[in-house]
Amino acid sequence: MGSINGFAAHAAGAELLPYKYSPGDLKAHEVEIQITHCGVCHSDIHLINNDWGFSEYPFIPGHEIVGSISAVGADVKSLTAGQRVGVGWQSGSCGWCEWCLQGKENLCAKSQGTCVHRNGGYANTVRVDARFVIPLPAKLDSENAAPLLCGGITVYNPLRTHGVNPSSRVGVVGIGGLGHLAIQFARAFGADVTAFSTSASKEAEALELGAHNFVNTRETKGLKALAGSFDFILSTTNADQDWSAYIIALRPTGTLCFVGAPQKPATLPIFPLISGQKSITGSPIGSPLLLREMLDVAVRHGVHAKTERFAMAKVNDAITRVKKNQVRYRAVLAN
Repeated sequence: MGSINGFAAHAAGAELLPYKYSPGDLKAHEVEIQITHCGVCHSDIHLINNDWGFSEYPFIPGHEIVGSISAVGADVKSLTAGQRVGVGWQSGSCGWCEWCLQGKENLCAKSQGTCVHRNGGYANTVRVDARFVIPLPAKLDSENAAPLLCGGITVYNPLRTHGVNPSSRVGVVGIGGLGHLAIQFARAFGADVTAFSTSASKEAEALELGAHNFVNTRETKGLKALAGSFDFILSTTNADQDWSAYIIALRPTGTLCFVGAPQKPATLPIFPLISGQKSITGSPIGSPLLLREMLDVAVRHGVHAKTERFAMAKVNDAITRVKKNQVRYRAVLAN
């Protein structure tokens, strides 16, 4: 096989530079994908900066990958050359632990990230374990599909696994790359949806995305007036908040779920958890099975990522704009 060309980080926080590597022979369980689109996720930036302490350089970031299969390994029976597919954050697991056997590969202790200790999707081609390659619905646009493969499943998984349904009252904290998708999915599940944001200017957009209500969290009385109102609150923000107010805003047996990770440890009141039998939890990405389901739901219910397109060669421009929160709401690179 020939070389793969992409853009790699060679040191923590460094600008990405053209990079070429040889992938070797295609393994029997792998497929090779010619990449057409790749989303720019905040997780890529954390990896580039080595914020999590395990990045190895040089490496090509990118884990919201869309493209067409150009080669299929000898043992792969479920995918064919020419098929349009997607790859998200995960591209490997052990396959035999209790979580993998339950179809919860996303919880496997040996889960492998698509661009963790390996090269990802800011490139012309990528190799991936076929188990984590997802066929894309024909009606789903490639640019729109890319952010769903990580951002979309990150919010879909907790809404789905915590049983959000037409009787649910759901709050979404933060209207950004994750939040704007969470609002749409919660509405697709039939829930009554309230959007929380520090930006009053986002009210009209939140309502357009499907929220029934909007709360400006800079106005503390607005949140306090909602005590005992929500079955499920999904926090998509990395910013620190008054988490005690959200705990109080939960109904009995309600859940506050984190998919965004604030930098400071959260300080939470315990008595409302005890008296209301309330829960605090977190959620990662979803399994390959749930990814397939989410993409189908997105097509049927018109869930649409708001994107800004950049040529692959302009990857550093895209990263700069994402870092400055200047993209509404997901940057996508295109070959």
